[in-house]
Amino acid sequence: MTTDHSKEGKQTTPPPWLTWARALQALSQTGLHFTDNPYERDRYEQIGVIAAEMLAQHTTMPVHDVLAMHAKEHGYATPKVDVRGAVFRDDKILLVRETLDNGRWTLPGGWADVNETPAQAVVREIREEAGFDATVTKVIAVYDRDAQGHTPLMPYHVYKLFFLCALTGGAPCDSHETSGAAFFAEDALPELSHSRVTPQELRRCFAHSRQPSLATDCD
Repeated sequence: MTTDHSKEGKQTTPPPWLTWARALQALSQTGLHFTDNPYERDRYEQIGVIAAEMLAQHTTMPVHDVLAMHAKEHGYATPKVDVRGAVFRDDKILLVRETLDNGRWTLPGGWADVNETPAQAVVREIREEAGFDATVTKVIAVYDRDAQGHTPLMPYHVYKLFFLCALTGGAPCDSHETSGAAFFAEDALPELSHSRVTPQELRRCFAHSRQPSLATDCD
């Protein structure tokens, strides 16, 4: 999906067509998971095609690419989980430079993997993307991505989990997804990858680092 950086940092609501397309895709995926009836399977597959056509109509993705993306999803449809780790040193936050977003910066993180706890997932991401070892100390926030102003919008519904982490060792390194890792002060942040993190989310990370007794943010 194309990126519109003119809306970065602002709260956004998914347009109706995206909400409908997600709902239709979820209905198709869940229906195909639970039925063996060939007639019902055909109907659910048609619903999936309609969802793909809606996404293709409003984005830069061809229908066959959307169908191929959806074909990888199986079982009961649920939101995807993105984990992000906030690691601090001297009141500066660790960010990594994304190779796939024109060198913009973000918190280390990504999709949680099967058979990992959320804490294990974010610790792994920090090590893989930044080269640092860390431990989780608290949950900063559980956010609905759509409600936080991320751009571009995504075909999937995503929950974003932010964790405050303590630095325990390691050194900066690159990965196949990142080309740099560094610590930044709150008033000297680099250009951010708004698909992954927003300025307001980083402000909350700084607030929780300075005042760990803050309650976990939600939604």
